[in-house]
Amino acid sequence: MALQCGIVGLPNVGKSTLFNCLSNAKAQAANFPFCTIEPNVGVITVPDERLTALAELIHPQRIVPTTVEVVDIAGLVKGASKGEGLGNKFLANIRETDAIIHVLRCFDDANVTHVDGSVNPVRDKEIIDTELQLKDLETVDSRINKVQKQAQSGGDKTAKTVLEILFKYKEVLLQGKSARTLVLDKEERKLAKDFFLLTDKPILYVCNVDEASAVNGNHYVDELKASIKDENAEILIVAAATEADIAELDTYEERQMFLEEIGLKESGVSRLIKAAYKLLDLQTYLTAGEPEVRAWTFRRGWKAPQCAGVIHTDFEKGFIRAEVIKYEDYISLGSESACKEAGKMYVEGKDYEVQDGDIMHFRFNV
Repeated sequence: MALQCGIVGLPNVGKSTLFNCLSNAKAQAANFPFCTIEPNVGVITVPDERLTALAELIHPQRIVPTTVEVVDIAGLVKGASKGEGLGNKFLANIRETDAIIHVLRCFDDANVTHVDGSVNPVRDKEIIDTELQLKDLETVDSRINKVQKQAQSGGDKTAKTVLEILFKYKEVLLQGKSARTLVLDKEERKLAKDFFLLTDKPILYVCNVDEASAVNGNHYVDELKASIKDENAEILIVAAATEADIAELDTYEERQMFLEEIGLKESGVSRLIKAAYKLLDLQTYLTAGEPEVRAWTFRRGWKAPQCAGVIHTDFEKGFIRAEVIKYEDYISLGSESACKEAGKMYVEGKDYEVQDGDIMHFRFNV
């Protein structure tokens, strides 16, 4: 399932440093704008403690975690919607992603230049928002021109609804707000998906702070939180430079000691990967046996046959039933056979909505 999060931000805010921590792919990280020109793609392992717990019970030959793709996109500058800097390239790259991780500089350091000369994350956010909103306004106007004739003919009810939604988006964008702030019902949301608006993508704001602010943030983070209170968005605090230092340590024990010293239970990178996975509306089901304990990615709300198809299309085509054990039951009872004996293995049909952490076994026939 090749879904991608795009890491965006103004030049020099720590995007590539963060990407380097996330991925084995090493984006060039330097103290000057446009250091990243081609988008770097990293396939990143999603941390999942449940795999380790199951492996301790089963002793499989291998453990296979699930992954998520993260793309480091070139820094954007004011005027990008009109082609300034690497604007057109930036906008094309971000359009191809499924969600946005927006990195904002929330630290003072005279040795690291800022493209606008001062640190102000709210202003930086608004610069990128404005450029994306202007591009979305172009898209909406273009779609209005195409749909208007169909809607005015009177015979196409869907076209009429689409036009109404487009005008709603236009009104929001003209107010300087992002498309994601518009509340739509389920049917309207389905139709709006086809617009591919940049500011309608799910977003996570990552505040890049100094080490001293890694636990509780700082006044820059507080200002940003206040500025996004009306958006459907989350904030994550990460000290990218500190994460880079942690990544250089050789062992898990050393990394955990470092984290404890600065007051963190989990690294910012680990929290960011999990947040990116959630941002893409992804969940995980598990398969567990002696050959392997494995995590499989599915979209929230998928039914059992769709999830079976993640393993192989034949599993979906010939789906008969799913045998399901809840993760908590497996851990407390200690084995598949114990779960069966206790009546904790459930047989589910085509309409079963798979839950995060379900341990699945599919029966199929083709």
